[in-house]
Amino acid sequence: MESGPIVRDADRDDVMAVCRFGEEHVRAHYAPLIGDEEAARQVRMWWNTTNIAGAVALGAVVIAEDDGRLAGVGQRDLEGGEPVIRKLYTLPRYRGLDSRLLEVLIGRLPAGRVYAEHPVADERAGAFFEREGFTVERVEPGGVVRRVRARPATGFRPPS
Repeated sequence: MESGPIVRDADRDDVMAVCRFGEEHVRAHYAPLIGDEEAARQVRMWWNTTNIAGAVALGAVVIAEDDGRLAGVGQRDLEGGEPVIRKLYTLPRYRGLDSRLLEVLIGRLPAGRVYAEHPVADERAGAFFEREGFTVERVEPGGVVRRVRARPATGFRPPS
């Protein structure tokens, strides 16, 4: 019997569950912030099987599971050679796991900077990233907040 949620690398068998997680939970999270139509568009664009399968193949997706059920998802991408946290979501009853997902993602990177992005309207995300040591670098056109945090040199482990 599991002793609580575990955080691990996503594998190809997880792709469909990650896509469903986006459809069922991320869309509902963003609809009040950016509208139903834009939330649906974002999920179609970023939570589709092609996008998720590609990120999983690169070792850029981690998931939190509790008793075989998906409780959270984290994903990083590279933008201009710099890592960016693009996805970081947990179900409401697992809010503490977002910090664990973030640290696993960051722990797989060499020293330097890591970025995170979230919509201006997502004040909860803003507060979370502030608590995690991210500072606002800029607000981009279209209402996206770009934040930055230094990554320490210790603990680097390449994606498996």
